Amino acid sequence: MSQPGAVSGRVAIVHERFTELGGSERVVEQLHALWPDATIHTTVADAAALPPGLATADVRTSALQRLYRGDGRYAHLLPLLPAAIRRLDLTAADLVVCSHHAFANLVRARPGVPVISYTHTPARWMWDRGMLADEVGGRLGRAGLGAFARLHRPVDARAARRAHVIVANSRHVAKRVRQCWGRVAEVVHPPVDVERFAPDRGVEREDFFLLSGRLVPYKRPHVAVAAAVHAGVRLVVAGDGRARPAVEAVAGKGVELLGQVDDATLEELYRRCRALVFPGEEDFGIVPVEAQACGTPVLAWGVGGVLDSVVDGVTGTFYDHGSAGTEVDALASAMVGFEDERFRPEVISAHARRFSQDAFRRRFRTVVDRVLACQQGCRHSSTPDRPRAVPGVAD
Repeated sequence: MSQPGAVSGRVAIVHERFTELGGSERVVEQLHALWPDATIHTTVADAAALPPGLATADVRTSALQRLYRGDGRYAHLLPLLPAAIRRLDLTAADLVVCSHHAFANLVRARPGVPVISYTHTPARWMWDRGMLADEVGGRLGRAGLGAFARLHRPVDARAARRAHVIVANSRHVAKRVRQCWGRVAEVVHPPVDVERFAPDRGVEREDFFLLSGRLVPYKRPHVAVAAAVHAGVRLVVAGDGRARPAVEAVAGKGVELLGQVDDATLEELYRRCRALVFPGEEDFGIVPVEAQACGTPVLAWGVGGVLDSVVDGVTGTFYDHGSAGTEVDALASAMVGFEDERFRPEVISAHARRFSQDAFRRRFRTVVDRVLACQQGCRHSSTPDRPRAVPGVAD
C-alpha cells in the first residue's frame, strides 16, 4: 500500500525567491520534508535565506540569479519575476506545489499535471491599495509599483483560477482568496517549530510586555510602543527593521529597544514576559504561536491570523480599537487591564502544539491525497479555467 502523500512520479516545489529567511521558507522546508527527492524551483536564491532542511536540496534558480545583488535586495528584479516564473522548467514534474506570494501561480506545468497553490496571501501590494503607502521608494517608486499592480491584478486572478486547489494559511487569507480571485480555499496552517519552545516552571514572570518581530509599518510596532508609554507599563522590543525610526520617535520611559536578538534570548523573553503584544494585522503570524508554545498569553488586535491561532480568554486577549484614531488608547487600556491570573501556561502551550510541523505535514498530505485520488479516479468535467475545489480539511 502506498504511503499517504505518495506520488508516482516527480514532485516540483516552486518558491518565488529565497532572499530572506522567514515563515514561507519554513513552509518550503516542510514541503521538502514530505518529498525529499523533489526539485525546488525559484527565481533567485541567497544561501543565507535557505533553511537548514534545504541545505542538500536540489534548488534550481532562473537566469535572474546572475542579476541578484545579495543582502536580500531584489526590488530591481520585481518586473522580471513574472516572466522568470513562467520559464521555470517543470516538464519533468508529475505534481507541482507552489509557495505563492505574488507570482508563483504563474507556473506552467504539463497538461493534466495537478498544481496545488499554498497561498501565503494574494499579494497585498497588488490587491490592497492602502499597502502602497507603506512601501519604500518615495512617491515615484510607489507610483511605479501601483501601475505594476494594476497591470498584474487580472493576470494574477487568471493564474489562480488555473490551480487545481488553493490552500490558504489561515481563514483570513482564505477570505482574501475569495475576494481577490473568486476561489474557495482550504485552510492548512503553516508549520511552527513549537518543539523547541516550552514553558519553564523555573523561570518567573516579570512585569513587562514583549513586542517581537520585524519592525515594519504594517506590523504597527509604533502603536505598541506609544500605548506602553501612555499606559505607563514596561515594554521590551526585540527586533529591528525600517520602522525603527518611527518606534524610537514615540519611545519613552519604560520602553527597552533590544534590536535583533538570538533564538535563545527570544525564548527567554517569551518565558519571562507577562504577555506578547501583537498590534498588527497578519495573514497568520508565527510569533504568537511561538509565544504560546512557551505558555505565554497574547494580547492582540482581534483581526487577521490571530483569530485562528489565539483563543480569546484562554490563550490570550483580543482588543478592538474601533477607528484608527483610537488604537493607541485601546491597546493602552488593554495593557492596564490585562489579567495575568486568567491564564494557565500548560493550557496555552498545549494549544500551540496544534500548529506543529508534524501537524502541517499531516494536513497537507491529506490535501495531496485527495487531489491525486481525484486525478486518478474522479475525472470530473470542470473546465481548466475554473477547476473544482477539493473539500476543506478540518483542523
